[in-house]
Amino acid sequence: MSLRGIGVLLQCYLVSAAAAMYFDLGEQEEKCIIEEVPEDTLVTGHFLLEPWDLKAFSHSPHFGVTVTVRDPNAEVLMSKRYSKFGKFTFTAHASGQHHLCFQTNSTRFAVFAGARLKLNLDVQMGEHPIDHNTGKTENNMEILENSLRHLIDQMTYITRQQEYQREKEELFREISEDTNGKVLWWAVVQTSVLLSVGFWQMKRLKDFFIAKKLV
Repeated sequence: MSLRGIGVLLQCYLVSAAAAMYFDLGEQEEKCIIEEVPEDTLVTGHFLLEPWDLKAFSHSPHFGVTVTVRDPNAEVLMSKRYSKFGKFTFTAHASGQHHLCFQTNSTRFAVFAGARLKLNLDVQMGEHPIDHNTGKTENNMEILENSLRHLIDQMTYITRQQEYQREKEELFREISEDTNGKVLWWAVVQTSVLLSVGFWQMKRLKDFFIAKKLV
């Protein structure tokens, strides 16, 4: 197989691994998605805002999107206003769940803002995102080099993701062991209380029978 064919196959594989999605979004409404991002990972997002029903949408006001990213500690990493389409990037400073929030805005008053919109979103993690224009170049080595570089970056991201999952697994195991220890001690306390109450009742009954001269 030629170098160009190998490069095309690598690009197809990496494109299929991208996290592309779309969801409905009301005019002047905010929605958030959650992404598990390892520490020191570059996240790149591309978005496009368009009407949900292109045929029924006759007059188009000026739409825009405000992108806000919050880290696991609820601190704002970035907040920026874009037009109907754009690109945003940020680097995770801590491993965990990052909230990516998108809020639409338009030139219409809030009373008349009721349009249903569709936000197309493509989120990629790692350095050197795929350049879709590399297929137009005649330099096969450059195509292969770009594809391999991106593949190495994706492998680095996978390694970080595995380390993050191991950290989460270790934390979950510690919480489980702590919970099991507390449950065991609670069972011991319950058993001790029941035995103590049982012995106390037996002693009270014995004293009662002795007092009544039934024994």
